[in-house]
Amino acid sequence: MNIPDDLPELDGIDQALIRATQTGLPISSTPYSDIGLGLGLSPDVVEQRIQRMLDVGIIRRIGIIPNHYKLGYQANGMSVWDIEDQLVDQVGEQIGALDFVSHCYRRPRHLPEWPFNLFAMVHGTSRDVVEAHVAEIRDLLGDAARDHRILYSRRILKKTGLRWHKGGERKCCD
Repeated sequence: MNIPDDLPELDGIDQALIRATQTGLPISSTPYSDIGLGLGLSPDVVEQRIQRMLDVGIIRRIGIIPNHYKLGYQANGMSVWDIEDQLVDQVGEQIGALDFVSHCYRRPRHLPEWPFNLFAMVHGTSRDVVEAHVAEIRDLLGDAARDHRILYSRRILKKTGLRWHKGGERKCCD
């Protein structure tokens, strides 16, 4: 998708920062310093520029995108839950804090076919492990969980962030 036109223009430093980080931040304890060294900028300037791009919406977020398969987690299941709407935020925080859940979020229901409003990605070394983790979630939720399913991943989707293309065209992909 193209980035909206109402965002501020990017100067040469912003463009260089995007090019330097579009394949990810350096795996380092000092990523802003490492980026700054390559661009002739101080770590503080790098951090301030990236924060500004976050604040105005040029960058939506900075996060880790692990390749679970390379880490030994061969089974990845999106657990979907039918939770009373007034409880979703509370139980979502509990589920999201579990060490085997990488992300947990609310989604709208699409009744009558899709009653599920809470999603939690569960990772395991096998489907048996994922199913045991989902059983832990079910036990934690008790009566708050009216129904649930596990949707297993069949392939890894390519995840990319903001890219700076030739001609200065800004594009964003997920």
